[in-house]
Amino acid sequence: MEKQIQRDFYLNQLIANKDRSVCKVVTGMRRSGKSYLLFTLFYEWLLKNSVPESHIIKIDLETQKNKPFRDSEKLYNHLKSLFRDKERYYILLDEIQEVDGFEDLVNGLMVDHNCDVYITGSNAKLLSKDINTRFRGRSVQIKVFPLSFREFYSVRQPEKENIKDIFNEFMLYGSLPYLNELSHRNEKIEYLNSIWETLLYRDIIDRYKIRNEHILDAVFDFLCSNIGSYVNANKIANTLKSNGYKEITDDTVGNYLEYLCDSFLFYKVQRYDIRGKHYLKTQNKYYISDLGVRNAKLKFRQIEVTHSLENIIYLELIKQGFIVDIGKNDNREIDFVVRSLDGNQWYIQVAYTLQGEEKLQQETASLKNIKDGYRRIILTMDDDPFENLEGGIKKINVYDFLLGKKNLGTI
Repeated sequence: MEKQIQRDFYLNQLIANKDRSVCKVVTGMRRSGKSYLLFTLFYEWLLKNSVPESHIIKIDLETQKNKPFRDSEKLYNHLKSLFRDKERYYILLDEIQEVDGFEDLVNGLMVDHNCDVYITGSNAKLLSKDINTRFRGRSVQIKVFPLSFREFYSVRQPEKENIKDIFNEFMLYGSLPYLNELSHRNEKIEYLNSIWETLLYRDIIDRYKIRNEHILDAVFDFLCSNIGSYVNANKIANTLKSNGYKEITDDTVGNYLEYLCDSFLFYKVQRYDIRGKHYLKTQNKYYISDLGVRNAKLKFRQIEVTHSLENIIYLELIKQGFIVDIGKNDNREIDFVVRSLDGNQWYIQVAYTLQGEEKLQQETASLKNIKDGYRRIILTMDDDPFENLEGGIKKINVYDFLLGKKNLGTI
């Protein structure tokens, strides 16, 4: 029997907000596990904690059978018809963006009835920046990502599989939960292709009525090819013009970059000047939500291990709730400047290996002249017991960090 993937990090957030007079908004990239979290894990938790099944209402608004309920008034009336008493009802609505006017629907349920409301959404109709406005300040957002390496590793058999092989699979095919049920390479590739096609054509092209689909596809390809590299709209536009896309403009590229981020497919990371203590307006980096989607889009070419590793570390840091920027220290770059909400800060370099004196000096150079007292860390695939480097810099194994054996709070 296959192990059930436990997503306690997100489940505990739902539990902590249960019965609060706010709408619980679960957001994230398509197929990252939002529905499973809400309809399976949270549903089972409610049942185990004495909520009657008759007082839990689940509706998946993406299925054809529930198409009539994409009208907010019909959905509202349907839900009202299911209320049999004055006791609390738990309303779980999946892919709420399919419903026009869902904001008033949700607000009405919370104001007019004894309801605790949970919704999921996966595209630009449900953006982080709009959520509080849409729900008049009565919402809390729970961001769901594809599986972390710890979650991915938890359902494997480490006694039979080498951790390096497990990690290589994680890096190659990504960590969308459904992949755990697929055994063959062709099945995985077909599934990953279906994901990026849905994201591109349904969540972005249909949503924004984009006519120049080939340009959006080219921008998507460019970002996939340049994860962890400095880019901006002007650079992308110039590159694409040189490749024959003569009608492209900086503004068009800028819009497409925003759409790709609004669909939870990419994350834009700003540069921060450590000495000047201000953000730099030019040249950002983009990291993708799932490396498997990126690799499938590029037909599994350009498997750049260092940038892929950097992408994995970035996702892990933001999953843990850290604020992450790219660092500039004089003329040197630092992979990540990481801050917690309580004011702590770390400087992190990501390197596949530090083997060899030249490589060691290269990776430590940008950290050596930082004298503000914050921790300086290099995350590497090297597997040896030597953690203390020259100048107080710490070296931490990537597996130890991703599996929680070493974390920033204790380093």
